[in-house]
Amino acid sequence: MLPTVHIIGEGYDIGSRTPGTGHPPIGVAGRRYAGRMCGRFVISDTTPDLVRIFDVDTVGEGLPEPSWNVRPTDPIPVVLESKKEGPVVRRLEAARWSLVPSFSKELKLKYPTFNARSEGLATSSAFRASLAGKRAIIPADGYYEWHTVGKQKTPYFIHQGDGPIAFAGLYSWWRDKSKAEDDPERWVLTATIITTDATGDLADIHDRIPVMLPPEFWSTWLDPDVTGDQSLVDQAVAASRPMVPSLAFHEVGPVNDNGPELIEPVRP
Repeated sequence: MLPTVHIIGEGYDIGSRTPGTGHPPIGVAGRRYAGRMCGRFVISDTTPDLVRIFDVDTVGEGLPEPSWNVRPTDPIPVVLESKKEGPVVRRLEAARWSLVPSFSKELKLKYPTFNARSEGLATSSAFRASLAGKRAIIPADGYYEWHTVGKQKTPYFIHQGDGPIAFAGLYSWWRDKSKAEDDPERWVLTATIITTDATGDLADIHDRIPVMLPPEFWSTWLDPDVTGDQSLVDQAVAASRPMVPSLAFHEVGPVNDNGPELIEPVRP
């Protein structure tokens, strides 16, 4: 029997697999193999929609158009709060989906950071600074996940039925030191989605799910005056648990191209 090789990341979802066998079937045995949440989601709300839903004060530049096939490193809308000398301001900004810590020398990292594991997040060198004071909400209609059995991969769309989902996220500003001080592109806003263990029926599709914040927890999560620690992450995970049973999912066709037809059920 081949050994299981565990690839342990520092806070990010990398997971594990059995060499030479591919991913195991999802189920009781399959849940032993922790994989990262799939990196595709849907956000169909326009900028005015998001401003209204999240009670945004200011809107940044370059907000992306709605997309039914968001991939890692794509631009995504993020909601965050900042405070300088005046009151707290809630902002809607465009970010690159894959967090790059400020200490990184390169924008493209050697390890995936579009997800961040909730467990031990406060001790992760890649994410702890963002957890302390740079927390965000990443709006979505839902996300895609693949149920893998042997070589067979079946895509599902997981959503809440009505209204947006607010993924718990983190953000970081990365500076491109190769660009001049007056170059507006010298600063890049990057973000990640926090994940936790799947429960109920969703655990039979994949062992990880994004942390989804209920509206009553949005202000607490975004508040720049609250220093984020592992306790705050655990509160966010606990708050997201009651939402999980309300999620719906259905099988979809190949997740290619871009358009609302991607999330149509393959069966009525």
